[in-house]
Amino acid sequence: MTAPILPGAPASTPLPKRSASRLPVILRNPAFGAVWVAQVLTQASARMFQVGIVWWLIQWSAGSERGLASGAFLAVSTLPAVALAPVVAGVIARHPYRTVMAAAAAGAGLVAAATATWAYATPLPMGLAYGAALLLAGCQALFDPCLTTSLPVLVDDADIEAATGFELATQSLAGLAGGLLGPLVIDAWQLPGVVAGCAGAYLLAAVLIAVTRFPAAGDTGAPAAPDPADGPPAAPRRTLRRILADLPFIRRVLLCFAAANVVTTAVFVVMPMYTALVLHQDGSTVALLEAALGAGTLAGSFTGGRLPGRPVTTGTVCLGLMAAALAVPGFVTDRAAYAAAMAVAGWCVGTIGVRFVALFQRTVPTADKPGFFAVMQSLLGATFPVASLLFGALGDQISPRTLCLVQATGLVPVAVALWWTGTRGDAPGDTGTAAEDTITATTGGGAR
Repeated sequence: MTAPILPGAPASTPLPKRSASRLPVILRNPAFGAVWVAQVLTQASARMFQVGIVWWLIQWSAGSERGLASGAFLAVSTLPAVALAPVVAGVIARHPYRTVMAAAAAGAGLVAAATATWAYATPLPMGLAYGAALLLAGCQALFDPCLTTSLPVLVDDADIEAATGFELATQSLAGLAGGLLGPLVIDAWQLPGVVAGCAGAYLLAAVLIAVTRFPAAGDTGAPAAPDPADGPPAAPRRTLRRILADLPFIRRVLLCFAAANVVTTAVFVVMPMYTALVLHQDGSTVALLEAALGAGTLAGSFTGGRLPGRPVTTGTVCLGLMAAALAVPGFVTDRAAYAAAMAVAGWCVGTIGVRFVALFQRTVPTADKPGFFAVMQSLLGATFPVASLLFGALGDQISPRTLCLVQATGLVPVAVALWWTGTRGDAPGDTGTAAEDTITATTGGGAR
């Protein structure tokens, strides 16, 4: 729903080959291009719904407990991705990728259409808005990991990294489009308008997926099985606990970013409250701030991978810079300054995501990738409900300006912990092996 630090990543990373064309992968590969557009539509719809409902709650429906109401709504919107992770994994493993994605998008479209019809006929109860958010989030929790899992069968080996860059950028595009439209549509057409727009985008994505011809492996639901003549069968997958136990550096990095996400994702609670209570502005200001954050994240997704230096060093610097950016609205009450701060914070998020996802792709053993990325998504996703409820409740007790300073202060120890993690001997790049040098070199072009 948002652009958290370290978004999802492909479930496997085949060996790269040289690409014969310089055209972007979304133009060279029509199947991947169609699926990518469908992902932009679904994630933008989800973001528009969430931002629009939060603005609706703060401005008209939540009364004196607007912080808790909006925080609880955002928490509900993220629970399915965490709670349904085992179910989602089983569905994706048993059914064709195209079928799963088309059904998820169509289901979300029908839920949004029914909610829009109700909202046109009579004022929408808050409980129904929460229920619709839960169902839409459940559909999105199925669509996104299915696309991630299908990536190796949608694109050639040489295009895996470029396709990953586009996939990571999708959240930025969705945040930019959905965050911009949500409050503007609420101000112009109220709740029925924003939900009807979401319904149309979801249904369009479902049609786009349904008419797209996937490669044979993607239509059957999994990559083609290896020929027995190619060698002995692969070793059985290890338990998730064993995977993390054998990757102490990666485990520490994940814990650092989980802690950072508790602070950074709270911006989606703080931003509309700051607009209404401190700036005393309307939905256009919320749209401006959301657009600045989304544009910054998008820029980071495509430029951050080209920065020199080790990922841990880059991540530490970005966390420190993000802390400074989040502190700006706590000291300066100005719309332009807040927008600039959100752009900087977004760039840091996009940069961290590209550098560390590329690092994980080359550090985690291929057989362990499905389990590892499932753990990563669940761990990072679980922080969003906590952040939403915590900062939402705090927002009813202290001013939004103070909340901004709390966010900035909370990132400082996380940056220190990540720097300390990089000083340990098991950090990639510290031992000087050729493989680890390759990791540092290849992450420099992560999002082309």
